[in-house]
Amino acid sequence: MKRRNFLKNMTAGVAIPSLVNGFGVHAYAASPFSRLLNAFTTDTDHVLVLIQLNGGNDGLNTIVPIDQYDRLFNGRSNVIIPENKLLPLTPTVGMHPAMAGLHDLYNDGQLRVVQNVGYPNPSLSHFRATDIWMSGSDADEYFPSGWAGRYLAYEYPNFPTGYPNADMPHPLAVEIGYSMSLSLMGPQTGMGFVISSTDDFYNLLSGVQDPAPNTPAGEQLAYVRLVAQQSRVYAQTIVDASGKVTNQKSYPDTELAAKLKIVSRLIAGGLKTRVYVVTINGFDTHDQQVDPDDHTIGEHANLLQELSEAIKAFTEDLQYLGTADRVVGMTFSEFGRRITSNGSGGTDHGEAAPLLLFGKPVAGGVLGNNPQLPQFPTVDDNLPMEFDFRSVYGSVLRDWFCVPQNDVPAILMHDFPYLDLFDAGLPCVSTGVHDANQAAGKSLLNCWPNPFSVDTTIEYETQGGPALVQVLDASGKTVATPVNTWQPKGKYQARWEAAQLPAGTYFCRLVNSGQQQTKMLVKS
Repeated sequence: MKRRNFLKNMTAGVAIPSLVNGFGVHAYAASPFSRLLNAFTTDTDHVLVLIQLNGGNDGLNTIVPIDQYDRLFNGRSNVIIPENKLLPLTPTVGMHPAMAGLHDLYNDGQLRVVQNVGYPNPSLSHFRATDIWMSGSDADEYFPSGWAGRYLAYEYPNFPTGYPNADMPHPLAVEIGYSMSLSLMGPQTGMGFVISSTDDFYNLLSGVQDPAPNTPAGEQLAYVRLVAQQSRVYAQTIVDASGKVTNQKSYPDTELAAKLKIVSRLIAGGLKTRVYVVTINGFDTHDQQVDPDDHTIGEHANLLQELSEAIKAFTEDLQYLGTADRVVGMTFSEFGRRITSNGSGGTDHGEAAPLLLFGKPVAGGVLGNNPQLPQFPTVDDNLPMEFDFRSVYGSVLRDWFCVPQNDVPAILMHDFPYLDLFDAGLPCVSTGVHDANQAAGKSLLNCWPNPFSVDTTIEYETQGGPALVQVLDASGKTVATPVNTWQPKGKYQARWEAAQLPAGTYFCRLVNSGQQQTKMLVKS
């Protein structure tokens, strides 16, 4: 695959809050690497854009099983989309008529529809189900880290010690929203940072501050914002890099489109950021999901139209800016909706639902079968899972981020079958980028052998003072404390025996002198 350097001699970092993973913005300005940020020729790698459909999208009105339309009508006659209005994907699969933009992408071979995605024993709680999708856990497991965060910790094992640096001067991940989601949480810390809103992004570029309340707290807030803007080196890289991208394709005037426009701008601006996360809210459609007189319009149609038009504009912009070969997007929602509708003209929490992948590198088409519906669905009937969502994640890790297949289970902390999601000719060619990422920053902690079967040697470096080395399981529980003592500055070793522990993924953590570093351990 051809790698592009659309814009050279530029990079950008975006941090609207004054703190990024606990580091003040001034830390970047004072960094010895800051002078490199304005003269770094990028060799960026694959990018994943995650779009969360917050609230639980109604998959049966998004991707419609035409071959079972009569059965679907029996269960949801007051919300179903008229069959003659559906946009055809295959002779047996139709798409909501509000999704013309995504239908165009499908016809261009740039949309992959994965049918009936879910997991065993699903939760129908918004909060718990969202945590499961973001962490990659089973329904009865509780992971404090996210699947994408663990991938980034695998790719950049020394983070955050010694970051930013010449090999990775940019954020590992960017989320546009009010706070960092669980998806981007690593074993010890967040692996990216947050742009709190699209307005804050453009205010930073123009040097405008949002108004602060006329209170003592407001004065403090204004001061924090002022300090952030006065960090000239870091803020100027944002302005300079964004200024290099002077033309973009037009986008709809919607919130999601505004977010994706920023993402496209940052990618074209040379950021080496691997993962972007954006959200579109409103999919909890318990009532008034459709217009009672015209089921093709209404609340759900508006959401799908916003999603479809934003993604279409985003992919056209990627092509225009020369970055389309490197970017893949994926939608996800915490659950689907029931087969049957309710008496309020809406649908209630359900189980499996379709998932969409888009972009030039994806294998277009529909993967999987139409869900099998009962002749006369009841409120107790739900869609069975055909594909576990972690099969999608694992396939993205292996085939898009080029993680060796033997390493994928350690990141997901489970092993799942892989799916065909990308073009067959998509190569995973070693370019040295992964090796550079592995060595970036400063390593304070190593474990060998890794994987191990009985015991492993932990090698660590302290700055002097109290040194703590812990081993945590996937749930974040401390299962061993090989080191807890005061030590002079230097390098040390400790042997840890784990014969009594089950096979799986563990995390070795060093805490010393205000620094933490965590490395993934695999017990076979």
